[in-house]
Amino acid sequence: MFSLYIDPGTGSMLFSLAIGLVATLTFGLRALFIKIRFGFDKKDIAEDKDVIPYVIFLDHKRYWNVFSPICQEFEKRGIDVVYYTLSSDDPALCSGMKHLKAEYLGEGNKPFAKLNFLNADIVLSTTPGLDVYQWKRSKNVKCYVHIPHTVDDLTGYRMFGLDHYDVLLASGPNQIAGVEKIEALRPTIAKKEKVVVGSTPLDELKKKYDENHRKERNQIPVVLVAPSWGKSGILSKYGDGFLSALEKTGFEIIVRPHPQSFISEKALLDSLIEKHPSISWNRDNDNFSVLDKSDILITDFSGIIFEYALVFKKPLIYADTEFDSLPYDTDWLDEEYWSLRKLPQIGFKLEENSICDIKDVICRALDSQELSKGREELENECWNCIGKAGFYCAEYLIEKRRTLLEGKGE
Repeated sequence: MFSLYIDPGTGSMLFSLAIGLVATLTFGLRALFIKIRFGFDKKDIAEDKDVIPYVIFLDHKRYWNVFSPICQEFEKRGIDVVYYTLSSDDPALCSGMKHLKAEYLGEGNKPFAKLNFLNADIVLSTTPGLDVYQWKRSKNVKCYVHIPHTVDDLTGYRMFGLDHYDVLLASGPNQIAGVEKIEALRPTIAKKEKVVVGSTPLDELKKKYDENHRKERNQIPVVLVAPSWGKSGILSKYGDGFLSALEKTGFEIIVRPHPQSFISEKALLDSLIEKHPSISWNRDNDNFSVLDKSDILITDFSGIIFEYALVFKKPLIYADTEFDSLPYDTDWLDEEYWSLRKLPQIGFKLEENSICDIKDVICRALDSQELSKGREELENECWNCIGKAGFYCAEYLIEKRRTLLEGKGE
């Protein structure tokens, strides 16, 4: 009689692998259904007889800022690009670019019936999960290229999110380092080509910032609270007492809840809004104005952390919240998630026992030279080629296609 012991780290990895295998099986069956359903309908598959040189695919219009600078570079060169989107109101559909052939693919499974049978040299996308979920690699595509919509560590993607791409166009060395660590743990997956080209969405935001930003700090500090939603979010975790402490500072307080909070946490928000009428509750579609107006950000794990630190160059205060790494690639690594490691470099940590001293914490953060230096160091690590990402992306794609064609002897 014996017992098998599995250490916690190995157990966590095995459990993570099991989740990934279940997801792969589930969506693999769904892809098979799509193939059976549309396999004999040439109109739905729309398999291209001619090879498309460049295809861009995105699953939502919000990522237009990732691809717009690249499309503009192709437009300058007079090179045609086919652009497939899952948003019927994608800005690309009315961009006016002569060489951008934008098409809305529709809803449900139909888009993947087309994507999974593409005939193209290069497909560029910011969508993770290629060949894991319903979007499968086409045997007639020479190269799949991933471009992130963030400067964050890509091990924060859902598990196996980048495994089946051929190329990664990274914003900085941090993204390459994280992906290489994951590749070392998955020797059966081919290693990707990795190139640092910068961040097109941050370039676009910086361009807007340079043209419109407020030049001086407010005389009375403006504090922006941007919580995520759910039990670990600031409003759920600290709630009424936290907002009362902020009101007592005498500063201008703006709270911008996550859009999902107005659906999933409506009762909580209604109660807090009623109790704190002196606080401004922001629901603007575009967050630029409120980010620019504020002097400091208080958040938990909002996606705007790095935008705020790198583009607006302002300090932040981050809440002491839990991060469940289990569904993500970072769970494979024997180290803390990169983004969590970087937070102390650009902000001060807010713990429950320091809420009563929140005014002092805010003032120290606003005047901290240490945090200012930390933002500069972070920029070197995760955002290179500033202002030139669109150019470098286009240059890489054009050269990559030339190499692919020469390799085939075409």
